[in-house]
Amino acid sequence: MLFSSMTFLGVFLPAVCLAYFLAKPAVRNYILLAASFLFYAWGGIHYLAIMILTIVVNYVGAVLLDKYKRQKKLILLMTVLANLAFLVYFKYFNFIIDNINGIFSAEMSFIKVVMPIGISFYTFQAMSYLIDVYREEVPAQRDIYKLSLYIALFPQLVAGPIVKYHDVDKQIDERTVNFEKVAYGVKRFIIGLAKKVLIANTLGAVADKIFTQQVSSFDTVTSWIGAVAYSLQLYYDFSGYSDMAIGLGMIFGFRFMENFNYPYISKSITEFWRRWHISLSTWFKEYLYIPLGGNRKSPLRTYFNLFVVFFVTGLWHGASWSFVVWGLWHGLFMILERRTGFTKNSGGLIKSIVSHVYVFLVFVIGWVIFRADSLSYAVDYIRNMFGLISEHKITFGMMYYVDTIEVIAFVFGAVCSVPVFKAILEIKPEKKVLRAALNGLLLMLFVLSAASIASSTYNPFIYFRF
Repeated sequence: MLFSSMTFLGVFLPAVCLAYFLAKPAVRNYILLAASFLFYAWGGIHYLAIMILTIVVNYVGAVLLDKYKRQKKLILLMTVLANLAFLVYFKYFNFIIDNINGIFSAEMSFIKVVMPIGISFYTFQAMSYLIDVYREEVPAQRDIYKLSLYIALFPQLVAGPIVKYHDVDKQIDERTVNFEKVAYGVKRFIIGLAKKVLIANTLGAVADKIFTQQVSSFDTVTSWIGAVAYSLQLYYDFSGYSDMAIGLGMIFGFRFMENFNYPYISKSITEFWRRWHISLSTWFKEYLYIPLGGNRKSPLRTYFNLFVVFFVTGLWHGASWSFVVWGLWHGLFMILERRTGFTKNSGGLIKSIVSHVYVFLVFVIGWVIFRADSLSYAVDYIRNMFGLISEHKITFGMMYYVDTIEVIAFVFGAVCSVPVFKAILEIKPEKKVLRAALNGLLLMLFVLSAASIASSTYNPFIYFRF
């Protein structure tokens, strides 16, 4: 079930909110848990069984960690391996067999495994709980229903933010719901919905038109339009989902961490990863980079640790060598920036301009690798961006790919990717005219988004793939 669907907006969410707010506080967690299971089962009841098995494994593992402290390293290892076994089988089995067949010229036949939606997200959440218990940062949750709610909570279940257990353990037991939180949550949800439906979907249609063509069939300018369109689509698709998840969480009294902080204004790739998919980058920092040694050892070991983190980051996004190369592409520049001291704040206006251009080129080229169906297509596409393909057989002119509505989406996408309207939801109560104007704008955005959903068949979330 998509947040940006009439089923969710018109039936599921109103029904859950009505049941939740009419219920006594003691039963609200159970209502949310039942709603979360229903939400996830909408995509297939067998997927729900896999998630419940993950919950049981981590519940038992954490209880054992709490009880048998002398054997806790072994218990942690076995439970983490069980989590990774689920993830590897359902997400990477096809990839592994395909590569074995390719390397050894084998013809292993196998049943194609279908990946459960959101397995990367809820597996990482489950492991964060387990590791927090191992580190004795939190006690083992003895109430399996509360642990189930943490792992399965529908606002962030299938595409994040990745919520670490130590950030919300107290909120599961006790949280407050009031008009101000609900109002903020509704506004945040509408902004996320508009970002997804009005900007990401519109620019996604542009990117899809271009990336499904042979590279030689469009010119250099068109290739840049496709790359920038996809860069903006990905940002507004994923940050829009995160906004909706954060807004829904706030409606039910949960405060989730921010997942994006205007990453496209970054002046280094190091800064980019402090602003992009923050919940994932902090997860890797806390549970992989620091345990590997972080930057506390030799420079060479630090570079190795960064290499490992970005290799895994790429692999986490998908079972494809394109994702691995994309991750290592970012890791390479992280290492170069650390080696050269590029991130130091000096150099004035000229360096600032050069830094922005440099980061723009790195992430746009990276998104081409991320989007392309194969590495060979990505290489050809990037060559076309820089005029390195001499022979073209132009199928359509540039205006075939972009119309007036899509130009407007480009403009709004570019403007809203910088913190021009950062404080729009923080208008003080005494500024009644501004607040009324904001509420009117949000109502208009909601109506436009609902109309677009009702009339369009293009509405997937990109990160559902991961």
